Amino acid sequence: MANWKEAAQWLRARGIEDIECITPDLAGVPRGKMMPTSKFTSNTSLALPSAIYRHTISGEYPEETESFRYEPRDSDLKLVPDLSTLSVVPWESDPTAQVICDIVNSDGEEVSYTPRNVLKRIMGLYRERGWKPVVAPEIEFYLVAKNDDPDYPLHPPKGRSGRSILGGQGYSIAGINEFDELIDDIYHFSEKQGLEIDTLIHEEGPAQLEINLRHGDPIELADQVFMFKRTIREAALKHGIYATFMAKPMQSQPGSAMHIHQSVVNIVTGKNVFTNPDGSPSPEFFHFIGGMQRYVPNSLAMLAPYVNSYRRLAPNMSCPVNNAWGYDNRTTAFRVPVSDSQARRVENRLPSSDANPYLALAASLASGLLGIMKKVEPTAPTEDSANEGSIDLPRGLLEAIALMEDEPAFEEVFGKDFIGIYAGVKRGEFETFMQVISPWEREFLLLNV
Repeated sequence: MANWKEAAQWLRARGIEDIECITPDLAGVPRGKMMPTSKFTSNTSLALPSAIYRHTISGEYPEETESFRYEPRDSDLKLVPDLSTLSVVPWESDPTAQVICDIVNSDGEEVSYTPRNVLKRIMGLYRERGWKPVVAPEIEFYLVAKNDDPDYPLHPPKGRSGRSILGGQGYSIAGINEFDELIDDIYHFSEKQGLEIDTLIHEEGPAQLEINLRHGDPIELADQVFMFKRTIREAALKHGIYATFMAKPMQSQPGSAMHIHQSVVNIVTGKNVFTNPDGSPSPEFFHFIGGMQRYVPNSLAMLAPYVNSYRRLAPNMSCPVNNAWGYDNRTTAFRVPVSDSQARRVENRLPSSDANPYLALAASLASGLLGIMKKVEPTAPTEDSANEGSIDLPRGLLEAIALMEDEPAFEEVFGKDFIGIYAGVKRGEFETFMQVISPWEREFLLLNV
């Protein structure tokens, strides 16, 4: 919808009774308010406390530090609906709509540390140069049997055959057909919301699926991933199973990634900035890759945001553990797919599917832009496997956070407030994790040490 008048007409035509005003928190979890449509269209003021951007995934509030501070009054932040995102909620029994909201302060200024605004800030840096990024995310996830006891491992659900699907089913049509009715609901729910799926495949893990989205504007695609996660979970629950975007939900099985394809176009001409007029790769293309190699390891906390994320980033698990690049080389962190010159792009294979899509896109695009701004030269492309040497990435969340905080260029592109708040929340999550005694510790330390 272009304006409130159109929105009101749209809502009336569909008999919408309630509307959900939602926005992603730091974890990408939908937060917001639900209200009758009549109140929504009466220009009512919507607000949330600033503290929702300072709590951990488990709902706890970390201790203050020099760089992580709470707003002294926990003042309200205002929700500003982006009417272009207005859509129905197809799984609700009563006619319900949803709209994604931006966050501003009491003066109407954008709040710099909220995820959608962080990505908008990066888009603005590209726009200053007359450019616009184009992205296409690929989201992997697992279907798992319902499990109400977190002490027990997860297992794949039974499909229409009555048997649990096994691993090693990459690109198996039979694997997809096991969940035909669920997939039909995903397509149906997506169509009702205007979400466009490009392809759907079965991945290597048991009941592990991947959805590819059509390329487009980063804000719109982040919105789509945000909504897709919700959609897929709801469709799975309808069929009595869970859908999970955990990076590593099952031991000894592949993890789930959110690969990001990226290119940059000139706003005026629409031409690919990565390609010279003669069709050869441009200096910006190589500097973008150099920036990815230089800065993505330092922003990994935004691409792999939880302790569990680093279980995926392990050798011999179908996942790059390096910062190498190569042509059509899936063992590298940054792959250049085979394409014609105007579709030249770089695929970032490091993000995990548990990442907040707004922050993952912001980190990836900012890294490439910094490479262009600073003319960072990449290494030579890797011809063979890049996963046979040492691990070139942070091995855990604390190391990743420290690298993010120590990179001076990040304050320039992400803002000081965001870096301090994000690092504080992530340290709080790590401390909460450290309070839990794992089965490994009980098995090997209980009677041996």
